[in-house]
Amino acid sequence: MASLTCSVSDLSSLLSSGAATNNSNAAAAQFLCGQLNAVSAQLTATTYAIDNTYLLFSAYLVFAMQLGFAMLCAGSVRAKNTMNIMLTNVLDAAAGGLSYYLFGFAFAFGSPSNGFIGRHFFGLKSFPSPAGDYSFFLYQWAFAIAAAGITSGSIAERTQFVAYLLYSTFLTGFVYPVVSHWFWSPDGWASPTRPGQDFLFGSGAIDFAGSGVVHMVGGIAGLWGAFIEGPRLGRFDRSGRSVVLRGHSASLVVLGSFLLWFGWYGFNPGSFLTIVKSYGTDQTFYGQWSAIGRTAVTTTLAGSTAALTTLFGKRLLVGHWNVLDVCNGLLGGFAAITSGCSVVEPWAAIVCGFVASWVLIGFNKLAEKLKYDDPLEAAQLHGGCGAWGLIFTGLFATKQYVAEVYSGGPADRPYGLLMGGGGRLLAAQVVQVLVVAGWVTATMGPLFYGLKKLKLLRISEDDETAGLDLTRHGGFAYVYHDEDPSIKPDHHHHQFMMSKIEPTNSNFMSPANNSNNTDDNSNHGPSSTTINV
Repeated sequence: MASLTCSVSDLSSLLSSGAATNNSNAAAAQFLCGQLNAVSAQLTATTYAIDNTYLLFSAYLVFAMQLGFAMLCAGSVRAKNTMNIMLTNVLDAAAGGLSYYLFGFAFAFGSPSNGFIGRHFFGLKSFPSPAGDYSFFLYQWAFAIAAAGITSGSIAERTQFVAYLLYSTFLTGFVYPVVSHWFWSPDGWASPTRPGQDFLFGSGAIDFAGSGVVHMVGGIAGLWGAFIEGPRLGRFDRSGRSVVLRGHSASLVVLGSFLLWFGWYGFNPGSFLTIVKSYGTDQTFYGQWSAIGRTAVTTTLAGSTAALTTLFGKRLLVGHWNVLDVCNGLLGGFAAITSGCSVVEPWAAIVCGFVASWVLIGFNKLAEKLKYDDPLEAAQLHGGCGAWGLIFTGLFATKQYVAEVYSGGPADRPYGLLMGGGGRLLAAQVVQVLVVAGWVTATMGPLFYGLKKLKLLRISEDDETAGLDLTRHGGFAYVYHDEDPSIKPDHHHHQFMMSKIEPTNSNFMSPANNSNNTDDNSNHGPSSTTINV
């Protein structure tokens, strides 16, 4: 938007006749300039207000994803661990809020700084500043806790509570902020928004909303946590065959998936940070608001395509329609498109979602062969599909959209290989995949290994069999239990469990015996439910 400026001398020369300048013309010029300057200041303030309101609304949407993660995780675990997994999701937000406030935001966006890590704004000191306002902090915090939420799903049902607190604080306070500094801060060594011409491969890595920064970080952290802990009891039998430990509520999984879908419209379109920006074309109706709408469309198409591909792909592989697989496929498509959502055409998003579905299916098959256990498929979904999303951007980013979204860079900025832009952007994307995987491995791997050596990582076999809700959180989330036959009833279980429904008539016979019984059902007494307290 062009700025409105006014000079009294300019207007005086226009209003005066000849060389003489009278007082009335000067007064008129002074008045007009004052009015125009007031209008200009008001328009500037309005622009800031609109942009900050847009960013705050996007932050609220991203934060709502925490509820989606909580419901998805709760539905994907067994009922005896429901309270535990929901508590960890709450603490990801709470512990992450403090650690990101004290250290994380400064490490990520504390400018000016070096290319590796930020060094200003600890505890939001000297903030707001020209670098950002409070709305920007809130938005970035919502991203940080999303990464921690991804990791919690990988190590669900077998992890000590103290380990959750330690890894969540470390991830949101240091590991994730450093990665976001590299690729999102103008000071980052691989950022596509660096000032001047000092770009990685003349391009910088394009990870618009975080396929690598958020999803790969959370997924690879979860990969190492689950690998070092080992699989849940009963996940693989003695001969090594896979045994499915199904979550207790498909309804919660679907609810969580839809909440995440809803929140993704803040995750991807919100990453523009501002909405009142013209691209300076002859089409006055076209500007950043149009790019935001296009980003929402590409996000939708990628997720929808991945969901449908997973539906029919799993139908061919296993012979039935599975809503849980479809939900994971949907989220895999979203994780993949998150990198290039703003710089690709809608048709390319369909390609992204299609491939993401098969990436997820393939990594799940590999995990099963390697006896790797991830209750939510988080490492495969966020890590694998996130990596594909980065590669996809290097292949399909268009010249026009890259120039619009990353304006201010070189005129010949590289774009997608398959769109005629050469291989420099793809090379930058491959570098991001490698350095994110290496950084998270070098930081989170030793953390989880150290926790294991200190016996702070995994719970005991008895506690895992009984369930974390009972042994660590004072009781079950529900008034019933999912009747694990390996749990022997005792006094503690009867305090919190509803007993099985049984007929009260002692003449009731088992189905096997009843097949030889000619009596009708009138001999069977009514069923009743009792609660042991």
